[in-house]
Amino acid sequence: MDKAKEERFYIFVINPIAGDIEKEDLEEDIASICHEHLITYQIIKTTGQDDQQQIREQLEKRKPDAIFAVGGDGTVNLVASLIIGKQIPMGIIPLGSGNGLSKDLHIPQDTEAALQLIHTHQAVAIDTLDLNGYPSIHLSDLGFNALVVKRFCEGETRGPGSYAWIALQEYMSYEPKQYRIETDVENFEGPAFMVTIANANAFGSNASINPTGILNDGRFEICLIEPFPKAAGIGILYKLYTDSIDSSVFTRRISCRQATIYNLHGEVVHVDGEPVELGEKIQVSMHKESLLVLLPLPEAE
Repeated sequence: MDKAKEERFYIFVINPIAGDIEKEDLEEDIASICHEHLITYQIIKTTGQDDQQQIREQLEKRKPDAIFAVGGDGTVNLVASLIIGKQIPMGIIPLGSGNGLSKDLHIPQDTEAALQLIHTHQAVAIDTLDLNGYPSIHLSDLGFNALVVKRFCEGETRGPGSYAWIALQEYMSYEPKQYRIETDVENFEGPAFMVTIANANAFGSNASINPTGILNDGRFEICLIEPFPKAAGIGILYKLYTDSIDSSVFTRRISCRQATIYNLHGEVVHVDGEPVELGEKIQVSMHKESLLVLLPLPEAE
């Protein structure tokens, strides 16, 4: 018998409220797959209280061969933040409202298919970002979308319909804010509707803000949507959903390795879908290939 297989130990971090999906059957599926493939495992359920400390304590007790984030982008960020630079691979079972990172990594969105990553996978290193000490794995931004995310998180209703309704309400009265951005490549100063710090490609809504971004190229992109007439909004939205945002006259993109963003109005920021207060000066740094993720095996030619 393969001794390496016998000794595998995984941790599954499950967000019980992610996606409003019943998790009991999921836990049974995890148990069945782990039993079949001789994997010992532990399940940690998040509560919103001291989750990071609880997971950290278990990581210190016994280093797992892999840790799975079972939930949405917030759960993914929580798990990733604890293993960056530690050579512990992270698997993702996407169960959130958006699941942006898992989509950009081409992880199956079907739960049954994603569960196969437990026993069949490849480990690939991707870059991570740091924003004033907050790890960002996927996308973070300031401006209009960050405000919508904040309002969405404050509400009691989840799902794309609720997000779209909040976005429509905010859009009618939103005014672009002033920013100053300094990077190792070029600088920007002026008003912007949105400033997205992109390590990947698309939001969980499938709006592609950074179509050509690569998760392990040692660079990230500052994607700007500059002020535009309200009537142009539909056209910009169309380009976001057709991977053609770069063709808009209202956008620009800076590919860089480090940046300082002066958030002159102290606007709220969202980091991987979670609203945070980062103040008026935001330092963005890159950590190349600092996170291992478990991905499907490449298809045979």
